[in-house]
Amino acid sequence: MIRSPLSVLSLGLMLAFGLAAPVSHAAGDADAPAAKRSLQGSYTKYEYRIPMRDGIKLFTVVYVPKDSSRSYPFLMQRTPYSAGVHAQDATRYGVDWYPEAIGPSREFMDSGYIFVKQDVRGRYMSEGKWQEMTPHVNPQRAPGEGVESEDMHDTVAWLLKNVPNNNGKVGIYGISYPGFYTAASIIDSHPAIKAASPQAPVTDLYMGDDSYHGGAFMLAANFDFYASFTEAANPAPPSKSEAEFDYGTTDGYDFFLKHLTLSNIAATMSPAQRGYFMPNIEHDTYDQFWQSRAIAPHLKNVKAAVLTVGGWFDAEDLEGPFITYRAIEKQNPGIENRLVIGPWVHGGWARGDGARLGHVSFDSKTGDYYRRQIEFPFFEQHLKGVKPARTLPEVTAFETGSNVWRQYTAWPPVQARARTLYFGANGKLDWKAPAAAGAGYDEYVADPRKPVPFIGYPATGVPREYMVSDQRFAAKRPDVLVYQSEVLEEDVTIAGPVVPKLFVSTTGTDADWVVKLIDVYPSDYPQPESERRGSDVAAPALALGGYQQLVRGNPLRGKFRHSFERPEAFVPGKMEALSYELGQVNHTFRRGHRIMVQVQSSWFPLVDLNPQTFVRIPSAKPEDFVKATQRVYRAPDAASGVQVMVMP
Repeated sequence: MIRSPLSVLSLGLMLAFGLAAPVSHAAGDADAPAAKRSLQGSYTKYEYRIPMRDGIKLFTVVYVPKDSSRSYPFLMQRTPYSAGVHAQDATRYGVDWYPEAIGPSREFMDSGYIFVKQDVRGRYMSEGKWQEMTPHVNPQRAPGEGVESEDMHDTVAWLLKNVPNNNGKVGIYGISYPGFYTAASIIDSHPAIKAASPQAPVTDLYMGDDSYHGGAFMLAANFDFYASFTEAANPAPPSKSEAEFDYGTTDGYDFFLKHLTLSNIAATMSPAQRGYFMPNIEHDTYDQFWQSRAIAPHLKNVKAAVLTVGGWFDAEDLEGPFITYRAIEKQNPGIENRLVIGPWVHGGWARGDGARLGHVSFDSKTGDYYRRQIEFPFFEQHLKGVKPARTLPEVTAFETGSNVWRQYTAWPPVQARARTLYFGANGKLDWKAPAAAGAGYDEYVADPRKPVPFIGYPATGVPREYMVSDQRFAAKRPDVLVYQSEVLEEDVTIAGPVVPKLFVSTTGTDADWVVKLIDVYPSDYPQPESERRGSDVAAPALALGGYQQLVRGNPLRGKFRHSFERPEAFVPGKMEALSYELGQVNHTFRRGHRIMVQVQSSWFPLVDLNPQTFVRIPSAKPEDFVKATQRVYRAPDAASGVQVMVMP
């Protein structure tokens, strides 16, 4: 789900109503009217209510090329964010019935496809009951609830029969929640579905996607999202304006800290806003609610070629593409299954040129490259039989730091080898395990009433650039441990999962352990021209000498160190081993840079507060939030560090 300062609901409504183009084109804003005329002049828009096998009707918008001299494939998107303005409501919104553009990029419009957008069950103009991450198997399914693969099968059968000039082939794509619907729609897929591209697919909300990371609730993003994404009567068109939450401040850190507990935070929302928000915080373990909604185990009998897409700096669904790709690869041997990961925020490959994020440049227009050289040829090949200029490799991954595209036969790359960066005395970080002479521990006092911020400036929501943001502000805090390598004499490239392996203790009965992998720029790093003339993000121009770029970070809620289903309290003062995955990385630390690791026990308000008392956090009281002393050990038999996959 897109949970950025511009919420997915805002973006979805603008795209549906023709208020913004879905991708960035070479033309500027002044050319937008021409794009709109081109769509209306070349395509005819139809609206249908397609019946499902249980009688529920799904609102479906179809754009058919006016040139009927040849046949076209279907290219479909299923969405909970509105398929588009209903003809009867266009005047109400003061917008044209036609959007400015349709499809993943301009190339598709010009090439000619039958474009299809459908409201999923229970959303906007479709009948039925909407469910968060529709369970594929649900013995207690209520009336009006459905199965996404069945709804897709019934829709495809209807389209093939009722829309003329189709060539009998169907493709489906979508980003974020539509990415989930793409993946869920190809289970036991209709044989006419020849190509599918789940992009940033929500795959398991608890295990590393939107809702929980390492058992810790992703507070700021979820609060911001559910303030806008609410239940509505259906069938009904979207509201003319969405509900926006008034924080009463420009600083989300102050807002959430003032309310402290999850129950107090939830109380600031309206009943409608709490409707979808509360189940997320009430189900704080990996219980049946979450397990039934995990789609990966069910991705079987997929007949289509699959192109799964994600971004290295996707704050919402970084893990989903990897889980989806692996599940399809394992459970569907023999099909074409490809993975593309670029230097993008959530959905960033679909709009914008992808040349930079915040203060970090990628030295090329990566979004343009993806749309023209990967996405468009993929669908052209499988839906129209157009031979591509080159064979798409199994894995196409952008290597940050060096800023080059890499091709691999598998992920992680088979040539990558596991090595550990060990914590040493005096903040040293080294490939050598600590010797007995350096044995000991480092400690800090974690105070949940003075938590470590996740960004160094005030903001509400989750700024998109936080995943590459400067960490110097955190390194200066006494409640953050800092370990740093010597200056690198050669490039070090890591490709694969980053796995902290810690030996820790706490004086409390629960604790969060947040680990961040950081690229430290040289002090004499040249100032880019873009920084000299002012950055293209909200943050001001910044001197990049000594910049501490976040490469990857994530928490582990300590009570889940053995199981996400059965939390366990810590015994105060007892040393325990922790191991968890920060996420996937493909990054080169350049010669002259340093590698840094920071360890802390809060990351606020990106992650909700751990009271450091073993309680159910959704029902924690203010008195449960206490200080605790955290220790990280470094000794031959308790060697804390971070395991990475190093390329030769």
